[in-house]
Amino acid sequence: MLQAKEGLALINGTPVLTAYAACSLLDLAKLMDAADVAAAMSAEVLLATTSAFDAELVALRPHPGAVASALNLRAALSGSAIVESHRDCPRVQDAYSIRCTPQVHGASRDAARYAGSVISVELASVTDNPLMLPDGSFQSGGNFHGQPVAFAADHLCLAASELGAISERRTERLLNPDLSGLPAFLAARPGLDSGLMIAQYTSAALASENKILCHPASVDSIPVSGAQEDHVSMGAVSARKAMDVVTNARYIVATELYCAFRAYAMLDRQGRGAGTGAAFDAISAVASTDAGERRFDGEIAAVGGLIASGEFSRILSDCGGVACRSVLPE
Repeated sequence: MLQAKEGLALINGTPVLTAYAACSLLDLAKLMDAADVAAAMSAEVLLATTSAFDAELVALRPHPGAVASALNLRAALSGSAIVESHRDCPRVQDAYSIRCTPQVHGASRDAARYAGSVISVELASVTDNPLMLPDGSFQSGGNFHGQPVAFAADHLCLAASELGAISERRTERLLNPDLSGLPAFLAARPGLDSGLMIAQYTSAALASENKILCHPASVDSIPVSGAQEDHVSMGAVSARKAMDVVTNARYIVATELYCAFRAYAMLDRQGRGAGTGAAFDAISAVASTDAGERRFDGEIAAVGGLIASGEFSRILSDCGGVACRSVLPE
């Protein structure tokens, strides 16, 4: 039962937009771990050069997120016989979507960490107005203004969108026979079957939608209440958008995970890494490597469910990665 003034406190300050932003942050943390695992699986199945993930190299530009992401990639690929099978190949460097994974994923981790620091302060704050102070007096102020959370939520949009954008590009590499050396669209009968072509259509559409949703609502304002409330944060819009962008990006990363999972069945090499092997086994519980024509949306959605459950965070922790501990506030 609400007591005097408590109803006003719930709707007058930032509880709603802070709750939305906090939920988005938690979902994004699990998504970032899944994106690292997805990138490791794609790198492994595409026979990519993994030297770009070396600790010594990344330490020369030691952004915390990049260091964490590179560690996750190394942990997921540790013990991979597939990686070892082509270690002395003449390839010097891979496309940006593979080679620059630590830097891109890491930037998303750092943006999320900033957002988390803001959200954690906000969750422990008083944002009502006017406020009753300990001495019993009332004072009117601006603690209700949502600008800090609005900025944080817009950062979450950017972080999630770029995870999806680079993931979709890796999916392209998995499905393009000129880039993967595998059957076109991972189809059983290329030219007769469409394989996973339409799955990439969906990823591309969601990546494009996210770019639109990433326009920062926090730069907008419109005066109301006789111009007394003449600058507002639009933080609720930012926070709602963040949830949408994270949801879209989850499906994009789930599609990459599913495509990499399917690609393993067409690879003429065996011996997955500690993390990539565990991820393959987890996906096997909800999807099939059968390349025959069928609907794939249910299987991809099931992989998305694994992401949302934190399964890939657990996999990273088990194989020596840092998982979402590098993002969430202490």
